[in-house]
Amino acid sequence: MKVKTSYCFYYLILIFFVSLPSFAQTSEQKALEAKRERLQQEIKEINRLLFAERKEKGTILDQMEALDNKINVRQELIRVTNQQSNLLNRQINVNIRSISKLREDLDVLKEDYAELIQKTYQNKSQSNRLMFLLSAENFYQAFKRLQYMQQYAKHRKKQGENIITKTEELAKLNQDLVVQRKEKEQLLAENTKAKNELSKEVEAQRDLLRSVKQNEAKYTAAIAEKQKEARRIDREIERLIKSAIASSNKSSGKSTSTTTFALTPEAKLVADNFSSNKGRLIWPVEKGIKSQGYGVYADKLYPGIKHQNNGVTITTDKGSKARAIFEGEVIAIISVPGGSKGVTIKHGNYISTYYNLSTLYVKKGDKVVAKDVLGDINTDRFDGTTKLKFYLYKDSSRLNPEDWIYQL
Repeated sequence: MKVKTSYCFYYLILIFFVSLPSFAQTSEQKALEAKRERLQQEIKEINRLLFAERKEKGTILDQMEALDNKINVRQELIRVTNQQSNLLNRQINVNIRSISKLREDLDVLKEDYAELIQKTYQNKSQSNRLMFLLSAENFYQAFKRLQYMQQYAKHRKKQGENIITKTEELAKLNQDLVVQRKEKEQLLAENTKAKNELSKEVEAQRDLLRSVKQNEAKYTAAIAEKQKEARRIDREIERLIKSAIASSNKSSGKSTSTTTFALTPEAKLVADNFSSNKGRLIWPVEKGIKSQGYGVYADKLYPGIKHQNNGVTITTDKGSKARAIFEGEVIAIISVPGGSKGVTIKHGNYISTYYNLSTLYVKKGDKVVAKDVLGDINTDRFDGTTKLKFYLYKDSSRLNPEDWIYQL
């Protein structure tokens, strides 16, 4: 009895530690599946917002950026699907080993149970059990023999229950294995489809590159114009921010700096709350895709030419509205000659700017909270795209909005 009890104890310990990686893998699988679904949705939105409606009306530069964006997301989707497939393969191998071990354990349990049944049959008569009790030398020994008989009966029952439990567990693992193999087949099929789509997109990009080579002057002119517009917007935003800092500090009488805000206790509280929500702030639009990220990147055709985006560009649906990402105060309205409008909001000493608006719903001095509508986002009359340019600063220093906005 002691040997069997020890065996069960160590078996349970073994199962516990073997199960730990399985729990971790299940959690990782769910995270990968959520990421895969998000990437698939992003590709759908890219097709809908950047390709379906524009009908090749945009500039070659816009077409190149849109295609490059989709290729990058597609490559990420393939990578995540591969991770899922590899993880699922590991889970399948774990289940195969578990099934083999369970079958071995089940065989041992059945052999033990058969031996118990045989012994019980040999001693099944009531007279044998009674004689076993009456042959005791004293009452204490008879009581111990009675306890032994009761424990023996319980053990036999427990062995039978263990067989049923392990049989059910084996059936469940077999079912899981069938499901996992189907999931793996589906993932492989989806990955094959994604790779075929990627090949088509890469070929389309090559075709576009060839056409650019034939219209090099037009392409470089489009780059120069886009860079000129970006610099003009950046200069105006930074001028307004420094002006707002100087004005705020002058009215408070606490500082003359034009690069950092002198914060009141209330403003510091807002700033601290804003900072504590890093990575969890809402999007400045209800829905859309990041069509251009933050930072400096090389041109696809001419790597020597560098593009710089001091914020992020979000493409959304026609008629969409910009919304505040956090509580704050409107400190400036942007109006670039020959360009669109914008709104700058102060959150303590953090500043968010929403540019490329056609209509404004707020004015300087207005207090806003998260999700308050700021204005209509302008739709380009040439290519039909609706893009919001979003910028984030701490005092007068640029921040990468991708670090602050949830899943941007």
